[in-house]
Amino acid sequence: VQLVESGGGLVPTGGSLRLSCAASGFTFDDYCIGWFRQAPGKEREGIACISSPDGGTYYLPAVKGRFTISSDMAKNTMYLQLDGLTPEDTAVYYCAANPPKGLCGNSWLGGLPSASYRYLAIWGQGTLVTVSA
Repeated sequence: VQLVESGGGLVPTGGSLRLSCAASGFTFDDYCIGWFRQAPGKEREGIACISSPDGGTYYLPAVKGRFTISSDMAKNTMYLQLDGLTPEDTAVYYCAANPPKGLCGNSWLGGLPSASYRYLAIWGQGTLVTVSA
């Protein structure tokens, strides 16, 4: 059971990236899925989520309107389109999956102390996004 991210890199301010997260060993059905990020020296934060079973999307205000989360169930892959990037978006981006009885929807969003990482059932390894000034 694992999630593998790809698509990170170095982009200039105002640029775009598309992150991918492929699942193996399980399917996204019946899971809340989404993305976290952790900037240098800062707490990990939930930024976007697709809830289960309704498929609603939730965004942290700091990224709403610039980032778009989506999924392709046939490919068992989720995506995060990052547009209008600024240096403040520089971070390691992690995808995650969790049963909907736990962190899901609005509860996914915002700061996540390290002691709470265990509340997310499955984590990816992270991909670095660097936005140059």
